[in-house]
Amino acid sequence: MTTKTKDSALAGALAKTGSSLVTVAPRRARNVIGPLRPEWFEAIDVNLSATERRAATLTTRRSVKKAHQAAWLVRAIECMDLTTLAGDDTPGRVDRLCAKARHPLRDDLKAALGLAGYDLKTGAVCVYPAMVPHAVKALRGSGIPVASVATGFPAGLTPLKQRLEEIRYAVGEGADEIDIVIHRAHALTGDWAALHDEVAQMRQACGEAHMKAILATGELKTLSTVYKASMVAMQAGADFIKTSTGMEAVNATLPVSLVMVRALRDYRALAGYDIGYKPAGGIRQAKDALAYLILMKEEMGRDWMQPDLFRMGASALLADIERQLEHFVTGRYSSTDRHGMA
Repeated sequence: MTTKTKDSALAGALAKTGSSLVTVAPRRARNVIGPLRPEWFEAIDVNLSATERRAATLTTRRSVKKAHQAAWLVRAIECMDLTTLAGDDTPGRVDRLCAKARHPLRDDLKAALGLAGYDLKTGAVCVYPAMVPHAVKALRGSGIPVASVATGFPAGLTPLKQRLEEIRYAVGEGADEIDIVIHRAHALTGDWAALHDEVAQMRQACGEAHMKAILATGELKTLSTVYKASMVAMQAGADFIKTSTGMEAVNATLPVSLVMVRALRDYRALAGYDIGYKPAGGIRQAKDALAYLILMKEEMGRDWMQPDLFRMGASALLADIERQLEHFVTGRYSSTDRHGMA
C-alpha cells in the first residue's frame, strides 16, 4: 500500500468511526452538585461472573485493523492525559513532557499518516500541584489543559481542610482540571453521606476547574461498592469518574471499567448529565488503549470516544502507540528507545 493510499484509508477510517479530525465536541451542560439519592444505588448488586464474561467479549466480538486501527490510535492520543507523578519530578522533566504533549508524533510519521496540517496533541498533561506552574508555562497557547492531582494523592488521608486547600492552590496556580481521590473508608463502610459531603466540598473548591473523582477501585473490594461509589461521586458533582491513582496494587481493569461506565450511563438516564470516564494505571500498550475505546464505543457510543468525555491516564502508552503507527506506515517495528517521552 502506498503512502498516498494509506492517507486516504486513514481519512476514511476516521470518518467512519466518528473520530474525524475536524470533530468539535458539543457544548454540554456541566454536572451539578445534587442531593444524595441512595435510592439510585442502594439496591444494586453487581454480578461478578456476568461482568467478567461481558468484559471478556469486548475485544473478541469487535476488532479494528489496518487503517481503522491507526485511526483509533490517533484518537487514543487525543484522549490521553500524559502523566508524570514521580517523586523525582523536576521542572525540566515537566517541560519535556509538555513538549511531547504538544507534538506527540514525529513530523515524518504525521506526514506519512496525512496529518501534517493537523494540530495533534494529547488531551491533557497531569502533574503534582507543585509542578502546575511549570506545566502552565510550558503549555501556554497550546490549548492543552493542565490537570493536577490533589487531596492528599494517592491515599487521600490528610485532613479535609488540607485537602481542600490543596485543590485551591492548584487551581490558583492555573490548573484546568483537578484529579481528587476519595476517602476510601467512607465507601468501604457504606457511609455514603460522608463521602457525598466530602466530594461536594471538593467540587466547590474546584470552581471552574473540572473535577475527576478517583475511586481507587482496586481498594474498594467489590464491584457493587465500585458502582455505588461512582454514583455518589457523580451525585456530588464529579465531571469525570476515574478508576485509580496508578499506585494501587490493582489499577484499571475492563470489568471495573464496565461497571463504572454502566453507572455513568444510569446517572445520565436519571440526572440528565453526561459524565466523563478515565481509566488509569497499567495502560501501557496500544492494544490496551484500543480495548478501552471499544468499551466506550460499545457501551456509550461515539460521543464517549472524544476527550471531553473520555481520558486515559498514561505515561508509557504513547511510546507504544507511536511504534504501532510507525508499523502501519512502514511495515516494520522500531525500537522503543526511538520514541522517548521526556
